[in-house]
Amino acid sequence: MMQRRTWIIIAAVVLLAAGYFGWRAYTAPAADAAFKTAEVTRGDLEEVITANGTLNPVRVVSVGTQVSGTVAKLYVDYNDRVAAGQLLLVLDPSVYAARLAASEANLANIKSAQALAAANAARAAELYRQNFISRQDYETTTASARGTTAQVAQAEAQIKQDRTNLGYTVIRSPVAGVVISREVDLGQTVAASFNTPTLFKIARDLTKMQIEAAVAEADVSRVQVGQRVNFTVDAYGTRAFSGTVSQIRLNPTTQQNVVTYTVIVSVANPDGALLPGMTANAAFLVSAHKDVLLIPNAALSFKPEGWKPQRGGKAGGKKAYDPNQLTVFVAKRGKPEPVRIKIGASDSDFSEIVSGPLKAGDAVITADTSKDKKTTAGFGPPNRK
Repeated sequence: MMQRRTWIIIAAVVLLAAGYFGWRAYTAPAADAAFKTAEVTRGDLEEVITANGTLNPVRVVSVGTQVSGTVAKLYVDYNDRVAAGQLLLVLDPSVYAARLAASEANLANIKSAQALAAANAARAAELYRQNFISRQDYETTTASARGTTAQVAQAEAQIKQDRTNLGYTVIRSPVAGVVISREVDLGQTVAASFNTPTLFKIARDLTKMQIEAAVAEADVSRVQVGQRVNFTVDAYGTRAFSGTVSQIRLNPTTQQNVVTYTVIVSVANPDGALLPGMTANAAFLVSAHKDVLLIPNAALSFKPEGWKPQRGGKAGGKKAYDPNQLTVFVAKRGKPEPVRIKIGASDSDFSEIVSGPLKAGDAVITADTSKDKKTTAGFGPPNRK
């Protein structure tokens, strides 16, 4: 009997222990490992506007031709440095030389005719004075003499034009610089009609470049002349370059209903690393914030499953809705607990905490890793909804 009571007591103790530990397991909070978290930190933040653009020399001179012809001699190539007045190209001058020779011969003939007409006019004047010819004959002779004088002037003008055209067959550089484009080759025929064909493009100074950046209309109001711009180019990976905004062009560009404005960024290029045509990934510095409280943008995007945000008050009653007032979540006892904060400036990774209970070192939830869920948080500046 005693032994039986002992076994009953032991069984009861075991059942109580099992119930206690089962209750503990049931009521214990889930491990915080179900959530991916990141710390709130203090640091510096720069708010920027991003845009892409193309690097070009500040001043590019297009060298063309005013006459047609075949390229007979070519003296420069890509990347050649040229001086002002340096010979670049010669078109075949034979046609224009022949025209000049014909015009000179025509002038000689006209001058001969002019001399004869002048002599006839002198004789006619003497005969008319002596009443040997009529007044009509006299006026006809003198008019003929005046006509040859006009023909001489016309022939001289033609010679001047032909001589000028012959000079146009020799193409010289109007400025000192670097040849960045050559549009013709030896033996090629160049046709000059209503539009002057471009033969060369010469950059005057490659140590001074500019970015022609396309800035979205939503961002252009925050761009100002003198604003600092940091940028990278694909050719140099993460190497950072900088410049300043020198011009905001007012003529918009519309492509597929997207309106952009061209912003010119002046860039120093003392080592010649930046080349014409490179694509620049530019970041326009809007504001800089030192030693502020920072929260990862992924935490601003995280929302637990089934959570419904409370709507803000209306302007006529409670406080109006503020897009900068956001809800983030911290893990307490294994469950996400909402915390209201107000954010300010943002970059691609972090946002500034302007007000709220969070402090440096606090862990905020960025993703739910339970049930093999992937993060629902996005990257980039927060969507302020």
